[in-house]
Amino acid sequence: MKKLLEKNKGMKILVTGHTGFKGSWLCKTLIMAGAEVTGFALEPPTDPNLFSISGIEKNMRSVIGDIRDLEMLKKTVAECRPEIVIHMAAQPIVRESYADPVYTYQTNVMGTVNVCEAIRHCPDVRSFVNVTTDKVYRNNEWEWGYRETDPLDGYDPYSNSKSCSELVTSSYAKSFLVGNGVAVSTCRAGNVIGGGDFAKDRIVPDCVRAMEKGEQIVLRNPYSTRPYQHVLEPVTAYLMLALKQLNDPSVAGNYNVGPDDNSCVNTGDLADLFCEKWGNGASWKNVSEKNALHEANFLKLDCSRIKSILGWEPKWSISEAVEKTVEWSKAYISHADTVAVMEKQIKEYLGE
Repeated sequence: MKKLLEKNKGMKILVTGHTGFKGSWLCKTLIMAGAEVTGFALEPPTDPNLFSISGIEKNMRSVIGDIRDLEMLKKTVAECRPEIVIHMAAQPIVRESYADPVYTYQTNVMGTVNVCEAIRHCPDVRSFVNVTTDKVYRNNEWEWGYRETDPLDGYDPYSNSKSCSELVTSSYAKSFLVGNGVAVSTCRAGNVIGGGDFAKDRIVPDCVRAMEKGEQIVLRNPYSTRPYQHVLEPVTAYLMLALKQLNDPSVAGNYNVGPDDNSCVNTGDLADLFCEKWGNGASWKNVSEKNALHEANFLKLDCSRIKSILGWEPKWSISEAVEKTVEWSKAYISHADTVAVMEKQIKEYLGE
């Protein structure tokens, strides 16, 4: 991966959703690799947020705009003339999608349409990766991992809107983009953790907030199993795919990006790991919700395809991922240099 980044130093890359948690880690990695990065997104979704804390904006072009605004998006793409587009802008929270399904569909479906349409009118783009989610699949709650050929039929508005986003991408690829010389892929990643996530209704940010307040961690669904992984795992997979299909369009396609089976743990196990790494008597309690909104209980990905075709492998176990998350979070709470921690972790991951 390190050699691939060095080989493509100076490349123009557009990232939508760059102000979010995952977008911030992606942009920081790209900036450290010497890429010329443009971002298009709303203002950071939380306060505080990793994008502002890390000062990423100083080393890239940051355009604040709504992915639903086609004309502004087309203007931005035309101005930056990227060779690669990585689309991550989304309404990403399941529970929020129940509260506002219309906005969720507008952002996640029509937002994808707008990105594809902007790419269609930009002859410079040669590689496009649409980042969706492991929740795009019809969830049968079975014990084995979902494959890329399984039916797309997300249950809740968030998951379903991402299933729709996959279909939009497929249609645009076949109807326009591939014929224009653009390699098109989608990536379906699992639940990511890492330093700097301040979102609501996510297990690790909830754990960190409890530690900051000196409270016991509260879990609303400790028995749900998810493919947890450190944020750098999918971020590097997106980059690897985007760069490889740039020169070899035959590798373009749909890819699951998730951890090995031993890192697919339930929320209670994840909280146990967090408490162990944090120390200081950290603990959690089960406060299951009656009549809770539907969320998947068991979800796992089969990542054989990306391992076979791209040679990508997860590097950090779930234990290491939690350890890195705790390292950054403790630095943040103690007002230490979180930028230095972030840069150190990226270098460690890339093997520098």
